[in-house]
Amino acid sequence: MATASVRVGASAGVGASVRVGADVRVGADGRVRCGWVAADPEYERYHDEEWGYPLHGDRELFEKLSLEAFQSGLSWITILKRRDAFRAAFAGFSPDIVAQFTDDDVGQLMNNSGIIRNRAKILATIANARITTRLVENDAGALNRLIWSFSPDGHHEPRRSRPARLAELPSQTPQSASLSDALRKLGYRFVGPTTSYALMQSAGLVDDHLSGCWRIETDSSTTTRSSSSPLAPGSSRMP
Repeated sequence: MATASVRVGASAGVGASVRVGADVRVGADGRVRCGWVAADPEYERYHDEEWGYPLHGDRELFEKLSLEAFQSGLSWITILKRRDAFRAAFAGFSPDIVAQFTDDDVGQLMNNSGIIRNRAKILATIANARITTRLVENDAGALNRLIWSFSPDGHHEPRRSRPARLAELPSQTPQSASLSDALRKLGYRFVGPTTSYALMQSAGLVDDHLSGCWRIETDSSTTTRSSSSPLAPGSSRMP
């Protein structure tokens, strides 16, 4: 892999020299980021503040699961630009509210130009909300525990080496396949192994920031996102 030594500011330290690989890039602010990040302020903020930080909470993870499903077949920036509209359309992704959506609500969603108007994904989101509501009704935190039970760290598995190239990022893993199976057994839809791995990446179950990225200089495991913090999906389909 071709590398170059450059001087950057921000988190790498003003005037610090770092090795930059072919699949990372230096932003206008001097920060070295994973190469999938487009030169877009919101995309850079998402990479810097959300992708890969541990996220917990039944509602938060239901939102992430839902948006990952909508992303299927699309680029993440398409979803990110519409996230506020999605949140407004789906009642902040409160499972108990979405679970009560009717055919009239589906019709309104299909006419909402602010979101991705895919009927199958809309119906899946409503169905998944009903499953989530039943799951957590008498057991708050059940969805959170289920998803996090598939964290590689939770199984004391050896940490794989830091990826240096985008091509080294898997699209799915044995853990994401197992998570997919567990969700499907409960009746969840649009939760295949690739979508499940995208959720694992963006929710911080795994850390796939590339070697050279400024984010790996901070320990993402020390910061946990919840309802008070921004949340966002991302994926090895490239966010």
